[in-house]
Amino acid sequence: MRSTVADFIEQGWVTNFIIGVILFNAILLGLETSDQAMAVAGPLILALDTLCLFIFVVEIALKIFAHGWRFFRSGWNLFDFFIVGIALVPASQGFSVLRALRILRVLRVISTAPRLRRVVEGFVTALPGMGSVFLLMALIFYIASVMATKLFGDAFPAWFGDLGKSGYSLFQIMTLESWSMGIVRPVMEVFPWAWAFFVPFIMVTTFAVVNLLVGLIVNSMQDAHAEESNERTDAYRDEVLARLEAIEKRLNER
Repeated sequence: MRSTVADFIEQGWVTNFIIGVILFNAILLGLETSDQAMAVAGPLILALDTLCLFIFVVEIALKIFAHGWRFFRSGWNLFDFFIVGIALVPASQGFSVLRALRILRVLRVISTAPRLRRVVEGFVTALPGMGSVFLLMALIFYIASVMATKLFGDAFPAWFGDLGKSGYSLFQIMTLESWSMGIVRPVMEVFPWAWAFFVPFIMVTTFAVVNLLVGLIVNSMQDAHAEESNERTDAYRDEVLARLEAIEKRLNER
């Protein structure tokens, strides 16, 4: 019985149906934010949302029945269980904030779509290396914030009055959002040599450290893709060997 249920929920059309329900539910949750849509079809939208939640609960229940405690050994299954569980929390008192997290159900597309799951797995694999890069970035920002506060804090307290303001202003500069006309050029009107501080900061953070993060993520995704390809190759090889052994066995029987 369990094997039959497991085979059923792993069929391609069932997976595609769940993905369709997830996307449809995402549209419903978006419509719930529209006062006009709720005024026209509020009860229908809420009823369909409840139906989608019922389908998710049934899916999770079938998976738990089919796999037993092994269901909770998979990180993706735990992710689905948590996301669906949030939607079951009563919308009252302090739990109303959790109910707003129902939109996280859209993230279930990641666990059901293999390609999206591979992207996330590659990102998670890159986290240890990214931690070192973030630490380097934090050190650079701390040093630059102290310098900017001491150099420009008195003349521009709104941007560099303390470490917090300096860090935020430097983050804006790193993202290249209105960094020149918005911050650097006004500072250079008072401190003409300020370019010698901001240009190296941009070169180090924006063009070096950030690209290093991108490189780590891309490399991890390539490794994840290569690992998946190797698994497919091994599975195909095992299948071919099994078929050859079956053919050899039949020839020996003759």
